[in-house]
Amino acid sequence: MQLQSVPVGSGSFGPPSWRERTVQSIRRAEHLVRQTGAGLPAAYRRPLSAGLPQRFMQEASTDKIRAEKCAESRDSICSKKQTRARTAAGTKGSPAMFPPPGLRERCTAASSAMASRYMREVREVEAQLQRQAGRVTEEVTKLQGERGHLERALRGLRTDLAVNRRSREARSKRPAPVNTEKDGADSLLLWEKKELAELKLDLEEELGNTRTQLQALGESSRRLLACASERAQVLELLPRSGSAGLHGSTDHMQTLPNSPFTPKCKQVLESSSLAVQQSQLLRQRIRQKLSSATSRQNAAHLSVNDSLLQKVAEADRVQQSLALTCAATRQAVSRKQREIKSIIYSRGRVQGPEYNSDTLTREKLNRPLVQVYQRHAAMRLPEAAHIAQGSAALTRCLTSCEGELAALQGACLQLLGDLHSQRAAAQVDQTILHMRRQQADRRAMSIFSSRGRAESKALTIGGATRE
Repeated sequence: MQLQSVPVGSGSFGPPSWRERTVQSIRRAEHLVRQTGAGLPAAYRRPLSAGLPQRFMQEASTDKIRAEKCAESRDSICSKKQTRARTAAGTKGSPAMFPPPGLRERCTAASSAMASRYMREVREVEAQLQRQAGRVTEEVTKLQGERGHLERALRGLRTDLAVNRRSREARSKRPAPVNTEKDGADSLLLWEKKELAELKLDLEEELGNTRTQLQALGESSRRLLACASERAQVLELLPRSGSAGLHGSTDHMQTLPNSPFTPKCKQVLESSSLAVQQSQLLRQRIRQKLSSATSRQNAAHLSVNDSLLQKVAEADRVQQSLALTCAATRQAVSRKQREIKSIIYSRGRVQGPEYNSDTLTREKLNRPLVQVYQRHAAMRLPEAAHIAQGSAALTRCLTSCEGELAALQGACLQLLGDLHSQRAAAQVDQTILHMRRQQADRRAMSIFSSRGRAESKALTIGGATRE
């Protein structure tokens, strides 16, 4: 029996599900052909469903819509999986042609370029870390110099406090008449003590801040060197003196964990820059406080020295006045002693000899002339009364002169005591002034020697740099 072909569009082929699966198979095949034949000419990319009958396509479409409505619940369950599949298919795109023969060389060159670029960027980061570590080390050196200045200033303040204490103790041991009341020099010594104690506390606080800042700078330097060492692990194949990392900057680099400029490197650089800025401000504040402390220390020292010098000059003037007054008093004592001797001699002459046998005849009150004159009852000579009155007057003058002599001698002794006290006080003040001047000269000499050492060191460094 001979088979006859039936027109495609004149009959129906099987159940609707079979037609739907057939259409889906054809479309899937067309999709695969389009993907695999992306590089073929347009003539070879004709859709396979172009020869299907129109009625078959319409029925297939109708059945497909009905099947989609029936399977809507099932499709909603697998919507997530289909979405991921469509996303993967969209990102995959059309397949490229087969790789060329030089793919291996291209991959090698691309990998080498990527590694070289990464190494160069890492070298820039490592160089910047090293430069920052150098700046931190330089700042540490400068801050250590300021710490040395602070320590020398504190030693000078402690020495001045010891000198002030010895000065006050020495002035407290002056003689009693001079040490009864506190004078201006004692007040200035107390003021100098308070001033030096305040300066000492201020500089000790700055010294503590300096030590804390040095510890922070040391920690920052260690972190910088650790980061630089970690970054330098990939620089074994690059020259250390290359020009790529000498003047590079990390401003254009992104801060990523897997990039050459990591967030840790950025944090270390920022913290070190902040520490350097704080150290610079601290050094500036230290210089200002050192200048102020030196001026205040010298002003207090000179004020006390001027006061002591004034006290010594006053003591010299008082000593001169006391010496002149004491000489005049001794002269008055000598005169009074001569006067007393004259009075004693005059009284002795007036009273006459002690024994009656030593009295001359012409001096006796019962001599013949007097006896003859006194034969009349009313006639009496005033000789005896005058002698008694003169003797009494001389006795009174002698008593008065002896009292005056005792007063003059007491005043002279008082003047001599005051003169001795003033000399002792002036000697104490001169000793204190000499000690303070020696200490000031020693401090100036130490400052001069430290400056000389700094200048010689600078000259040595400059000569080495020129060589």
